[in-house]
Amino acid sequence: MQLIDPNSALWTYFPEEIKGLITDGQIVLEFVQKYREKEEVSDYSFMVFPFAKAYEGFLKKFLLDSKLIQPEDYYGDDIRIGRILNPKYEKETSNVFRRICQHPKVGSDVPRLLWNAWKSGRNLVFHYFPHNFRRLSYNEALDLIKEIVKAMETAISLCKL
Repeated sequence: MQLIDPNSALWTYFPEEIKGLITDGQIVLEFVQKYREKEEVSDYSFMVFPFAKAYEGFLKKFLLDSKLIQPEDYYGDDIRIGRILNPKYEKETSNVFRRICQHPKVGSDVPRLLWNAWKSGRNLVFHYFPHNFRRLSYNEALDLIKEIVKAMETAISLCKL
């Protein structure tokens, strides 16, 4: 299953590190598809990891190229995408949600799509909440991966960086 066309604008936009993560994710997907009928696991969250990591890299690059973060943020260790993209914090000067919405070719749907993919495809998958322990079925993990890819494709196609 090829999730991103290697001839697409999205693939061309990726630096080599992100292409590597996506390729790793494809390998994980193929491995799971091959062996899942023989061995069922209780949680398929691991399938999402390479795509979620690639998404974080994509978002940082996208925000830098959009001039919504500075190079020192991009190259630094302190940037927190979940904090600066979260619409709950849009009144803070460090929050970029509102500024993405003001992009001339982008409506409020794109920032919301980016945030929702971040929250559901990363935060809710990789954080442990004892009051809400969450396991992903194969289909749920695959849906989250597709949501991440859709968010990246949408941002690239509408924002024309």
